[in-house]
Amino acid sequence: EVQLVESGGGLVQAGGSLRLSCAASGFSLDDYAIGWFRKAPGKEREGVSSILISDGGTSYADSVKGRFTISADNAKNTVYLQMNRLKPGDTAVYYCAAGRARHSRGAYYLLSRPYDYWGQGTQVTVSS
Repeated sequence: EVQLVESGGGLVQAGGSLRLSCAASGFSLDDYAIGWFRKAPGKEREGVSSILISDGGTSYADSVKGRFTISADNAKNTVYLQMNRLKPGDTAVYYCAAGRARHSRGAYYLLSRPYDYWGQGTQVTVSS
């Protein structure tokens, strides 16, 4: 069974840091893209970051560039999202997603279209 499980969310003060984990099981991350998305109340789901496991290519939404870093530990079949200098606007439920990597342009993987599998999300709340 394909599963994605997010963890690492919580409550943090503005300016603080969190590291989210996306643990994949039931498949190998090889030849997949992993994306992080977030959904805040009243807002559309937003692509935050993505990584193509095979080539290591990464993409970031403009709103998080320089603050968030995505990485993968292939041996653990886990992808991380290090979030630094968090802002209240980062408050959302964060989801990871997995899909076959069929395009080379990283921006494509900030869209929902490539992804077949989704985790259940982890809440990130940033207080001011």
